[in-house]
Amino acid sequence: MENNELPACPVETTLTLIGNKWKVLILRDLMPGSKRFGKLQRSIGKISQKVLTSNLKEMETKGIVHRKVYAEVPPRVEYSLTDLVKSLKPILDSMWNWGENYKRTIQ
Repeated sequence: MENNELPACPVETTLTLIGNKWKVLILRDLMPGSKRFGKLQRSIGKISQKVLTSNLKEMETKGIVHRKVYAEVPPRVEYSLTDLVKSLKPILDSMWNWGENYKRTIQ
């Protein structure tokens, strides 16, 4: 996605890049560090291989996720967040806190 294709509104830009449930959960689970595909899939939970693969490819294309392939047999691939995206940690922490507060409030 070219810069001139991005929405004018910064909030809309952010939602365009990470605005679905799976992408936010991928961010959450890669925030502590890199993970292999299988471990990432297990940590996220009820996500199919196809959906995880397509989200990771899209996030890699947009510069959100870095994919590192090791020259081993069998090949090993690890996914990590780019430095720019790591700056979303305070936002994810706020979402965590808000969700915890919401659950306490409605119970």
